[in-house]
Amino acid sequence: MRMTKSKLSKSMSLTEFEHGYWYATEMKRFADSLGIPSAAKLRKDELEKAITAYLRTGKIQVPTKRKLTKEGVKDIDLGLSLELPIVNYTSNKITKTFIEKEAAKIAPALKKKSGARYRLNRWREEQLTNGVPITYGDLVKRYVELNQVEGSFTKIPHVRYINFLAEFLANEKGATREQGIAAWKQIKKLDLPNTYSAWKRSRKS
Repeated sequence: MRMTKSKLSKSMSLTEFEHGYWYATEMKRFADSLGIPSAAKLRKDELEKAITAYLRTGKIQVPTKRKLTKEGVKDIDLGLSLELPIVNYTSNKITKTFIEKEAAKIAPALKKKSGARYRLNRWREEQLTNGVPITYGDLVKRYVELNQVEGSFTKIPHVRYINFLAEFLANEKGATREQGIAAWKQIKKLDLPNTYSAWKRSRKS
């Protein structure tokens, strides 16, 4: 097996970055040191995109067009309703409960599907970034649709723990979740891509 990953630095190679597992907190600090705007407000996938671009080109590139600063009254302070336009969205228990209660009115037997909320948030951001006005009613309808999707969602493009675990459990006969987590911890320590296939290859070396 290969040695442990490198540390985040301006002089690291793109391969070293892609083979490492980095926590969002350390990527935020690194991105901030590179001068990437609003690093503290970027999602982990956006941080990965920004850092990758810098290591590839040596230039700072803003990884998203979404609005990172909020101004004015929060939507929840106005009182959430289906007709209310989404302007200053707040991701908290109040908003989550509202969406789930309204969704239950449309589909009483609706079951929560893994990954639906993540995709709902990305859909909301995409609409607003593209200048498409949406209401909380639109958000509720989209939430219902996502939870009613047949089969599994297409995997998120960037490497994620959930993708690793899903592939591990699907390919390792009789494997338990605990074993999958242990394997994930192993691959994170190696200078290899954080994927199931890379973990499998490391076992043969």
